[in-house]
Amino acid sequence: MHLPSSLIKRYPFTSFVLLTYLFSWWPSLLYLWGMSPIGAAAFGPFLAALVVLAVTEGKPGLKTLLRRIVHWRVGWQWYLVALGLPIVMAGIAGYLTVLLGAPVPTAAQLAAWPGVGVVFLMRMLIPGLGGTWEEPGWRGYAVHQLEKGRSRLAALWPLWLVIVIWHIPLFATGDAEWVDILNMVAGVILYNWLYHRSGNSVLLVMIIHSMNNAVSGEFFSPMFTGVYAVQQGWMRTLVWSVVAAIVLVVNWRWWTGREENSTVRPHTALESVASN
Repeated sequence: MHLPSSLIKRYPFTSFVLLTYLFSWWPSLLYLWGMSPIGAAAFGPFLAALVVLAVTEGKPGLKTLLRRIVHWRVGWQWYLVALGLPIVMAGIAGYLTVLLGAPVPTAAQLAAWPGVGVVFLMRMLIPGLGGTWEEPGWRGYAVHQLEKGRSRLAALWPLWLVIVIWHIPLFATGDAEWVDILNMVAGVILYNWLYHRSGNSVLLVMIIHSMNNAVSGEFFSPMFTGVYAVQQGWMRTLVWSVVAAIVLVVNWRWWTGREENSTVRPHTALESVASN
């Protein structure tokens, strides 16, 4: 499928979505056939953003996206949020699962904790490994397109829908659970919030995405099997949803666009909480 440049210029977001699915789904089909280049699928949103920006904005647009990816000069508190929040939420979800009757993780399982750092770094440094490198497409490009003429709150829902549809091959292969559809709502809220509050830093969202995959997917989730794995998935969704709801309520004026645009200057964590 080839979209002429004139159509891409006329329908940039639609073109981005179609190209994202094209670039992502053909590796997923090969994966279903046992050929397994699944890593390329996670790179699809980024590749689509590069193509659309090259056609619609040229070098200036590509440079803007690159600046967002390498934007590291943000307040230390946002690094703390990006690295610490997934650990805290996964820990609470695991604790709640044990309270519901799951076996307490063994010492051997808990001793695997140092591996989280290795997985985190691999996902950060190797494009296409895990979901980290989706973010230049979702946050670095799609968010800005969807927020044209919309409040930040209104822009959440079409992005969530696009991301859910994008995950269909992962649902089909069992690499994603259906409960994750609800979890993605919370993820879009928290990731968009962190992105804007850190001054449009794609890097910070890549960090939180990578840490979440490492600590939740690779460390806590394997501790539970059978019905307890299902419970752990629901507890994870519950915890993420509660945190996302707090972020929505506390920053309601900012989300609904009744507050002055705050993406020019990174906010401190205190300012973010006090902005309701």
